[in-house]
Amino acid sequence: MEPNRLITLAIHTFDKASQLKALLEREGIEATLQNVNLGSPVMSAGVRVRIAESDLPLALRIIENPEIFAEESNEVAAAPSAQRTILVPVDFTEKSVAAARMALKIAAAGEARRVVLLHSFLVPHTNPLMNLGNSLTLDSAGSEAEDVKVSGVMAGAARAEMRKLEQLLRAEIKGGELPAVRFATVIAEGLPEEVIGQYIKDHPEVRLLLMGSRKVEKKALDLAGSVAAEVLGNCRIQAMTLPEDSSLTELSQVKDIALLSHLEQEDFLVLDAVSRLLPVGATPKVKIICMPNDRYSKSTNEAARRALKEYCTEHFPAYEFSMVQHDKSAELLEIDGADMVVIPSRKKNILARLFNPGAAHRLLFHADIPLLVVPV
Repeated sequence: MEPNRLITLAIHTFDKASQLKALLEREGIEATLQNVNLGSPVMSAGVRVRIAESDLPLALRIIENPEIFAEESNEVAAAPSAQRTILVPVDFTEKSVAAARMALKIAAAGEARRVVLLHSFLVPHTNPLMNLGNSLTLDSAGSEAEDVKVSGVMAGAARAEMRKLEQLLRAEIKGGELPAVRFATVIAEGLPEEVIGQYIKDHPEVRLLLMGSRKVEKKALDLAGSVAAEVLGNCRIQAMTLPEDSSLTELSQVKDIALLSHLEQEDFLVLDAVSRLLPVGATPKVKIICMPNDRYSKSTNEAARRALKEYCTEHFPAYEFSMVQHDKSAELLEIDGADMVVIPSRKKNILARLFNPGAAHRLLFHADIPLLVVPV
């Protein structure tokens, strides 16, 4: 192959050919235009877009996914999309970038058709200036103007960081490091957990929430204010957390799953959700950790475990099941060797979440392991 030999990539009208040429050159591929009818250029049937033969693989990757490399803003439109979506809250740290990369890989495997990167910022509202004269007055107009100014500055900084993240992901897609999956961006003002919850409520097409989380020693610093913990407690869709510095980069690497089971009918729904999310055959072994339930006697627990294992073996033949009795439900730390922990999540009111946090909340603060929380 002659690397500098020009080949015809496409034939379009002049306007479309010019747009394609601009797109390719913006991504570093030199392109030229040539009239199809060289004998009578005035009566041209079209315009050739020609590139070096060595640039063909990269050029094909770009033109097959024009929505990813388009020059206009990648921010999601106001109208909701009917396509299945993975939502990734980002704060532009490495842990959220890793979550965005994994989301693109999960979407490419067929779980969704696009990814939405969501960033929220909170404006520190200023207190109105108080004039302690003959009468007490509040300079609320000046305070509001200052808040608007600060909000604009923070929004501009957020957009700049989001553009950097977009450019990074597009570069990795272009280089073949990430699959070519549509992604969009959203920037909103408000508390992160409230913005995330409202977006999920307004967009029923969101099927999975994927969040990066801090390491255990860092989580101890924000026990009362962890966004991930708050979201997991309220989220009614499947939610996954990816710990900082986790070696897991795609779901095909998951080989051992620990399912914290309550020996109830909802466990079957959780297993079905896991089998749909993970590629068939990618997980040859599933460890089911049975947590004790005071409502059952020891003999009843043993019978329930046998029944659950028989059902799982029959209906999920791609997986290998083993049953492990767990005696320390308060600690939940006997999960060494598992690549992921799957936890059924039942809806609780705010008081129950505060005084009796669920297994997902406790594991989030005590173990650096990916969590998949499935609402039941």
